Amino acid sequence: MKILVTGSYGQLGSEIRMLTEKKGFQHNVFFADVDTLDVTDLNAVNAFFEDNEVDVVINCAAYTNVDKAESDEELAYKINATGVENLAINAKKKDAFFVHISTDYVFDGSNTSPYLDTDPTNPIGVYGKTKLDGENKLREIMDRSIIIRTSWVYSRFGKNFLKTMMWLGDNKEEINVVNDQIGCPTYAGDLAKSILDIIEQQDKIKDNVLVGFCNTGKCSWFDFASLIMEKMGSKCKVHPVPSTEFPTVAKRPAYSLLSNDKIIKEFNVVSPDWKDSVELVVKYFQENPEKRV
Repeated sequence: MKILVTGSYGQLGSEIRMLTEKKGFQHNVFFADVDTLDVTDLNAVNAFFEDNEVDVVINCAAYTNVDKAESDEELAYKINATGVENLAINAKKKDAFFVHISTDYVFDGSNTSPYLDTDPTNPIGVYGKTKLDGENKLREIMDRSIIIRTSWVYSRFGKNFLKTMMWLGDNKEEINVVNDQIGCPTYAGDLAKSILDIIEQQDKIKDNVLVGFCNTGKCSWFDFASLIMEKMGSKCKVHPVPSTEFPTVAKRPAYSLLSNDKIIKEFNVVSPDWKDSVELVVKYFQENPEKRV
């Protein structure tokens, strides 16, 4: 198979790159970022697909700055919706399988049980709205795809909550972290592995499939931060506070836990406990401190 990965220098794209570089990976992968393939430029996307064979598209390209999106809606829409449309138009021409990464922010956070793919969407901010627009454009165009909604992503790459907490753990005696937003962290390495597992099973998918994926379990941001401090052996004290203590430009869903049941049942993917994955990544950074930059 010839696989195109967009957004390849982001958290998820970087984890996919690491997995595909391991000995034994059988497929050819082209890793694209905005400098090599601007997904918002239809002519550029057309030209890429005309010049290259593509059997699978993994679209990790996204505008993810939740607060900035409120004042930058045009660019957020171009990347999160128009970019998906441009890729889908060309993927359909090639009869390529399409994997698209979406978000818990398509929901308003009013649930009290894990969100299913059948639950109604109702984004409360520009970021969630543009990601939902991208989902809808993909499903309008493609006959065969999988949309994977995920949440609270962190990884060994880029800026993320875990890396920030580790820095604070080394440099602060105490911090405040919100404890009234509930969800589950997703280690991008676990999601990357699941995506590659699903690609190998793509014959199972006959139409457009929608699933959720996060690590197993649930927690608050306070719980997440507390575990990071514990695993790194930091003496930094974490205080639980309400979200009102940290006003943000964009509203966050109060509850964004996603159900893993469908993706596990249909594709037999592994979703490790969130605590185990946090421990794994903290240990990685302790053994490779230069990677925390």
